[in-house]
Amino acid sequence: MTTTTTTDTAHALSTSRTLWELVDRRARLTPAGRALLQDDRVITFGALRDRAERVAAGLWHMGVRPGTVVAWQLPTRVETVLLTVALARLGAVQTPVIPFCRDRETGFAIRESRAEFFAVPGTWRGFDHTAMAHRVGARGVFEAYERLPDGDPAVLPAPPASGTAPRWIYWTSGTTADPRGVLHTDRSLLAGGSCLAHALRPAPDDVGSIAFPFAHIGGPDYLVMLLLYGFPALLVEKFALPDALPAYRAHGVTIAGGSTAFYSLFLAEQRRLPPGERLLPALRLLAGGGAPKPPDLYHAVVGELGCQLTHGYGMTEVPMITMGSPDDTAEHLATTEGRPPAGLDIRVVDGEIRLRGEAVCRGYLDPARTAEAFDADGYLRTGDLGHLTATGHLVLTGRAKDVIIRKGENISAKEIEDLLHRVPGVRDAAVIGLPDPERGERVCAVVEQDDGVPPLTLAAVTARLRADGLAVHKLPEQLEVVDALPRNDTLRKVLKYRLRERYGSMK
Repeated sequence: MTTTTTTDTAHALSTSRTLWELVDRRARLTPAGRALLQDDRVITFGALRDRAERVAAGLWHMGVRPGTVVAWQLPTRVETVLLTVALARLGAVQTPVIPFCRDRETGFAIRESRAEFFAVPGTWRGFDHTAMAHRVGARGVFEAYERLPDGDPAVLPAPPASGTAPRWIYWTSGTTADPRGVLHTDRSLLAGGSCLAHALRPAPDDVGSIAFPFAHIGGPDYLVMLLLYGFPALLVEKFALPDALPAYRAHGVTIAGGSTAFYSLFLAEQRRLPPGERLLPALRLLAGGGAPKPPDLYHAVVGELGCQLTHGYGMTEVPMITMGSPDDTAEHLATTEGRPPAGLDIRVVDGEIRLRGEAVCRGYLDPARTAEAFDADGYLRTGDLGHLTATGHLVLTGRAKDVIIRKGENISAKEIEDLLHRVPGVRDAAVIGLPDPERGERVCAVVEQDDGVPPLTLAAVTARLRADGLAVHKLPEQLEVVDALPRNDTLRKVLKYRLRERYGSMK
């Protein structure tokens, strides 16, 4: 007699052609299994499928069809997951927007994607998203915080049979001021989520957590893992400690994480407790990525939180590139980003990491950027620097891109620099990312000040940036005023590495 294990089932499910097919297959396997937990709500895998079909029918009555572009800017809630699964059932093209983005980034995403509908949460955390949607000229605006469209699934056409067409547009900041629209397929997202799932190998009695914005590329990563292994996750709409701890304890979360910032926040709370008392008694694993992980942080988490820590490497263009495994050695977990899955080919060219495989995006909305991003052999140029060890683990050594990764979110230095030049009294500016134990990196603005003007202050500078529409999570946390920025002798280019050396140890 052959016994089918959870891992065997997960590998079989990973052959699903589309996200909807995966949802349906999991619902047939374990319809009563818990999938989503939030407050006192429990959504089973069967209910996830059935309710998502009703939402899809409601969207159909609104005019959403296969290929219709639907943008959504929603917090991490049950309704958000239902909406994204419903859009996958229809075969619509969906473009998630991080809910902290404001007019500048949101308007750009709406215009560039040519979205025909835009789902918003209404007024959320004191900000009126509906009003913003109208300000930026969005079409088909509807609120989807507590109520979703509803209808009879009998009206729906057959679900999409193939997952190779681009049906997802995610947004990432690069070295230019404007975000880039990254094109993903169901299959590329399934491949990314499979990498995460097969590295962590959760058990059906595990309880995970999604405490980061579900609109992040990590959202489908985690959803795919839940579907492959049949375990639930706690959805945390607003992650703040210690406020979120009662929910983690009540639901018995065993797998938590998100990014380096999450590790540090949990660790800080642990250190406030008496010796021997565990912050989260059920927690066995912290897992995440999105920002550099200092080796010392790994050892502190393992020693003080009493759980394992596995860290990975991904990007919006490739949701999961490598991931540490609980079976790795402590040395590998502390000093590397883990290993890639079998289906992802990593090539290191002149120190730069390049990638080819099913998890790699299909390019960008802008064809010119697509042409620049891939080499002649079809490998994606990541702009990240590193090397592979003899065991196949990846070590990151730096970034060629001028991007700051703060709490797992990419921030364009140039975007902030462009806005800093509008601040009265700023003659020139450079924005850099500096190592930070809580955020992964913090945003530091180094500016030259005009002669004869009042001294610039961080409060005044950030107030002006906010007035110009910069998202709160991109605001500088550190301001340095210098007589002259360091430059080279040829093109007078600012030497940012000197600024990082000068200010990197400052807190």
